[in-house]
Parts: sequence; C-alpha cells; structure tokens
Amino acid sequence: MEIVFSITQETDGGFVAECLSHDIFTQGDTWDGLRTNVKEAVSAYFIDQPKPSAIRLHLVRDEVLAVA
Repeated sequence: MEIVFSITQETDGGFVAECLSHDIFTQGDTWDGLRTNVKEAVSAYFIDQPKPSAIRLHLVRDEVLAVA
C-alpha cells in the first residue's frame, strides 16, 4: 500500500504536508525536516495496524505569472 501526501510551500519557506487518503497532517521548516516529520506522523497514525510500504510526497507549486 502506498499513501500520497500533497505538499505545499508556505510563504515563510516551510512546508505543509496533507495525506490525501488519511487524516495525517504535518509540517517542516526544511524539505529534510518535512520528510522526517512525515515518516514519524505515518508511524504514529498506523501504530496498531500495518504500515504503508511507500510514502509519496507530491509537491504542489502555485505560481502566478504577470503578463506584460
């Protein structure tokens, strides 16, 4: 089983992760910090049940371009 997190970058540079299939949310100041926090959050959520075999982090980037 694989679970997918939607990742958005905050204006302050940190990251927020939201699982698309379960009620798991976490954040991190850096990408590496976010990865660590996602793994910990998933382990805690699935403490009494089988853990997923993979975690996919999907970075969502919202960018507005000016048209000249």
